[in-house]
Amino acid sequence: MSSEKLTTPDLVLLSLLAEQPMHGYEANALLEERKVRDWAGVSRPQVYYSLEKLARLELIEEADAAGEGTGPERRIFATAEAGKEALADALEREEWTQHLERPPFLTWLALSWQCRPGVFKRQLQRRQEFIRGELGRKQKILQDVLSEVGHPYHEAVWMLSFTLDQLRVELAWLEQVARELPKRAARNPVYEAILTGESLRNVDL
Repeated sequence: MSSEKLTTPDLVLLSLLAEQPMHGYEANALLEERKVRDWAGVSRPQVYYSLEKLARLELIEEADAAGEGTGPERRIFATAEAGKEALADALEREEWTQHLERPPFLTWLALSWQCRPGVFKRQLQRRQEFIRGELGRKQKILQDVLSEVGHPYHEAVWMLSFTLDQLRVELAWLEQVARELPKRAARNPVYEAILTGESLRNVDL
């Protein structure tokens, strides 16, 4: 096997095709149905790219010889034994347990003292609205998953419960930031001068 590193889309496809043989179109439909893109960055084009790559590395194999000569969207693949081993090896990587996300909103927050007057509050409100919407959406998905699997001891339930807790914590934190905003120390001197009516000539830039 090649030393080429398997990406997240590769691993998702290996796991999916280990459940049952399918073609690219079916894989994309199942990823959509299971809301996999909520927790893994796997675009529609990446599915077909990964299928070609995994076939080239002999980690998946065609399950239907009649599909020869057709594109990856219609060729039916299954995970080969080598693919199952490669997936198991990849899941032992230490890096899975040693990453922290860098949410774009925190990057924005770090730079937000440069915002124009009123922008901070508007962006904060937008984020709160987004988080509330995601809370409702994830709660609906969780109910659907529980109805389907019939018990709470399932990886999808654990993942959704974790995500819901994160969203609730962020919403509470956003509300705290909104309360503390009037006490904020870092301010853009130009915009502060506009707010206070002070002449720019007196502002230390």
